[in-house]
Amino acid sequence: MKEISVQELKEKIDNKEDFQLIDVRETFEYEVSNLEGENIPLGGILIEADKVSKDKPVIIQCRSGKRSAAAVMQLEQQYGFDNLYNLKGGILAWQEAFDPSMPVY
Repeated sequence: MKEISVQELKEKIDNKEDFQLIDVRETFEYEVSNLEGENIPLGGILIEADKVSKDKPVIIQCRSGKRSAAAVMQLEQQYGFDNLYNLKGGILAWQEAFDPSMPVY
């Protein structure tokens, strides 16, 4: 499984690179704080796989990196995606590295 660090993600955002960011946390978690990615909860990721781009890098994130890793594995195994990256440490790592004021739980 390919992974990306929060530092690498920030570089992509700062450089306005073309990628898709998907947050696989539950909607109530997403509403607490988010990185402005699309919210597709893990339980529906296979059902909504048509929303996942095959044409550009897709970074999948959650709270700590565990659910997003599961999403990457499911999408790779079921649909053959090869453009997916798990965000190491999830939103907790982002909050620690870049935004200490971001609400986390």
